[in-house]
Amino acid sequence: MSERKLRIALAQVDPLVGDVTGNAALVEREAIRARDALGADVVVFPELVLTGYPPEDLLLRDSLIQWCHREFERLRETLTGITCVFGMPWREGLSLYNAAVAIRDGRVLARYHKQELPNYGVFDERRYFQPGYEPAVFEQNGVHLGLTVCEDIWHAGPAAQAAGAGAEVLLNLNASPFHEFKYEDRLGVLRDRVNELGLPIVYVNMVGGQDELVFDGESMVLAADGELALRAPVFTPDLQVVEVSPGMAAPAAPALAPRPERDALVWQALVTGVRDYIGKNGFRGAVLGLSGGIDSAVTLAVAVDALGAESVEAVMMPTRYTADISLEDAHLEAHRLGVKYRVIPIEPAFLAFLDMLKDEFAGLPEDTTEENIQARCRGVVLMAISNKTGRMLLTTGNKSEMAVGYATLYGDMAGGFAPLKDVFKTRVWQLARWRNRQSEVIPERTITRPPSAELREGQVDQDSLPPYEILDAILERFIEQDRSVHSIIEEGFDAETVRRVAAMVLNNEYKRRQAPPGVRITRRAFGKDRRYPITSGYRRLFQDVSK
Repeated sequence: MSERKLRIALAQVDPLVGDVTGNAALVEREAIRARDALGADVVVFPELVLTGYPPEDLLLRDSLIQWCHREFERLRETLTGITCVFGMPWREGLSLYNAAVAIRDGRVLARYHKQELPNYGVFDERRYFQPGYEPAVFEQNGVHLGLTVCEDIWHAGPAAQAAGAGAEVLLNLNASPFHEFKYEDRLGVLRDRVNELGLPIVYVNMVGGQDELVFDGESMVLAADGELALRAPVFTPDLQVVEVSPGMAAPAAPALAPRPERDALVWQALVTGVRDYIGKNGFRGAVLGLSGGIDSAVTLAVAVDALGAESVEAVMMPTRYTADISLEDAHLEAHRLGVKYRVIPIEPAFLAFLDMLKDEFAGLPEDTTEENIQARCRGVVLMAISNKTGRMLLTTGNKSEMAVGYATLYGDMAGGFAPLKDVFKTRVWQLARWRNRQSEVIPERTITRPPSAELREGQVDQDSLPPYEILDAILERFIEQDRSVHSIIEEGFDAETVRRVAAMVLNNEYKRRQAPPGVRITRRAFGKDRRYPITSGYRRLFQDVSK
């Protein structure tokens, strides 16, 4: 092994989008800690750490770009004794670049412009940035370090270009958002690059929540043989140092943070998303409607794990249709979790609305209108509490309901954030059982009873929907895999059920556009991942199974 060695610190941090001064202070603080406490020669931060990620149309404001350049100059002048590598937007003439810069003792050692600009899924970088074309390699302690940014490493070209320019170690700065299979995808790509080039890779990722996105961290170092030398913890800010050299092999005892099981990983993502959305937006906590059903039960447990019981309020709002077991189970979970709990009957408001509308509704049969009035009464109550207390209203709907429109606009869809928006109903049950294995907070009966909106006598969800195990299987294929109706039917699903589900999905885009944001945990969440027109004749296609 070469005697040329570097101590490189991986700064896995949680910046706040748009807070350039605060983010620059974070970079300075962690760089000083890496230098003084860890003896690092180099510290590496995530992509666009000065702005946070994704800054979206803030990048169109000259004031933000100028702010970034002022903080860059301040860091360049004040940081000494360590090489600091971090991401920021860089304007050159009329072009804006997604840049990585390396500074030390007042000097700019290198500046790299991201070459591969993703424009798929949640990414929209070509809207803002021009691609770079040149490699950037600099030397530290006799070791030549090549810079790449996030998507660059998913393509062979930029890394090979850096190696061709003399890089012996690759530094890859990332703001790579989470979905539950993302780690395996990343590790496979990094190993591909290592196998192609034989160079160690230092991969530094962002952590924390930003609107719908969560960043899981799990920064890592791959040795030249493709084996892990270091893996940082998931969903936790972290600063670790690793000794890196050209051609390094993985140490006999690599520093690998444990990886949670799949459900634990998703739970941590939901907790991170709720905590950072509420905290970064300055709310005093959360309030939600607790119905005694599975969705609100899981949402409450997530909120408490994210914010603490003292910051969460649960409200049960019964009507004539609310079962006693719903009242009992809601009270039991609230007691187990130790949250503030209120019972506010909405029957008086429901009756008042029916009385107000009796002439308008005269001679017309009861239908979903009366059901929706109940949901909207609850929305009014919860929004009033949210306004008065400064607590964010969490909605409790899941991905299955959002997909088929089994939700009431301005009723149970009212609120500011939807933790379960990207969680299918069958997964909600799975997560409930996982959470109860940690400590039993959700009543068993809540998990096992047939789900019901309790908006009419004897109602259950299956009156309106296929069984959830069938519904979710169809939805996963139709939404996440973009499969045709015909191909789903060919798998053995009932043709009429598939056509009906597809119609419900396509007919309810207008509802989803009015739904609050929620945590992304799958490869294809509603929102940035899936952008469908509201007004469209395409939905007629589901009627023709040959398409």
